[in-house]
Amino acid sequence: MRCLTYTVTEADAGRAVRSVVPRRFSLGQHAFRRLKVLGAIRIGGVPVRADYILHAGEVIELCLPSDAATETDECAAAGTPDLPPSFIRYRDEDMLIVSKGAPLPTLPASHIATGTLREQVIAMLRADPATFVYHPVNRLDKGTSGLLCIARHAHAQRLLSAQLHTGGFIREYLAVTEGIPELPAGTIDAPIARLGTGARRAVREDGQRAVTHYRVERTAGRRALLRLRLETGRTHQIRVHLTHIGCPIAGDYLYGTALDALPGRFALHSASIRLTQPITGKQIALEEPLPQALEALLSVHDLT
Repeated sequence: MRCLTYTVTEADAGRAVRSVVPRRFSLGQHAFRRLKVLGAIRIGGVPVRADYILHAGEVIELCLPSDAATETDECAAAGTPDLPPSFIRYRDEDMLIVSKGAPLPTLPASHIATGTLREQVIAMLRADPATFVYHPVNRLDKGTSGLLCIARHAHAQRLLSAQLHTGGFIREYLAVTEGIPELPAGTIDAPIARLGTGARRAVREDGQRAVTHYRVERTAGRRALLRLRLETGRTHQIRVHLTHIGCPIAGDYLYGTALDALPGRFALHSASIRLTQPITGKQIALEEPLPQALEALLSVHDLT
């Protein structure tokens, strides 16, 4: 269990728990009520009521349910059998950053009960599946590889999600495209809407605003390697935007053409994450190089 503490100051003395704890721990009212019901707001190890009047010098403990107590000290060397390899690149009591393989679903779904990143992380941490807490923050499509942030308790998830579409949480992707953009760098500002009841999206005037910044890193024949930064986070945003400008992602079986060289995936990779650790304020920056299978698409042998 992850426990955060705050020592009551003279300024907070005489105030009720309900007016101090949400402000000092950056809790929303729903999260505050949930933790109060769980008895997770404590002084001297004893749960306190929301109307308890605080005294200077008292230490408030906020005890957050997490998976930390269920795992062993050492991570497993590999993921679960028959799944693409994923690796833990950063780990602390509040969050993980993993390098996700592809094709690999981030979450279970109605048609995907097993064989997900969640199972693989549980195996790598040797955690108890019954109590493991798993909150992906920047979700990646099954066919996308690379860096993905996972919160280890609901409080960290809320704080990280608040960062997600700000300058405090910067994500960059690498994509190999079929076709080369007209400009070497630019911004695609085009609204995205869902098409019918299926998974497909498209640029449409009645859609939600979506903004993607891109820069051409290099070209090879009819293909280009693009570095992209998201300003918004719409479903399939990069895939839809690149298709919209006539440069679909190589191997994109939904918006372009599948490639035998990329079974079950496409040439999109989460290459960089920069964020602030939500509890400690530590700055975290990680890079993940382009997988060899995607690099090979830019070699002279794959240009025909």
